[in-house]
Amino acid sequence: MYAALWRLLPGPWWMRLLIVLLLVAAALYALFFHVFPWISPLITPGEVDLQ
Repeated sequence: MYAALWRLLPGPWWMRLLIVLLLVAAALYALFFHVFPWISPLITPGEVDLQ
């Protein structure tokens, strides 16, 4: 699966790597600043007891 995605990206290997890094950074940004804050009020952590 990853090889097929790698072949779909344009350019030489360094440009493909740059595109992949930018896509990963964009996905992490979207998760941390949009998805996780939106979903955090819906999830209530259980009572944790460490003894």
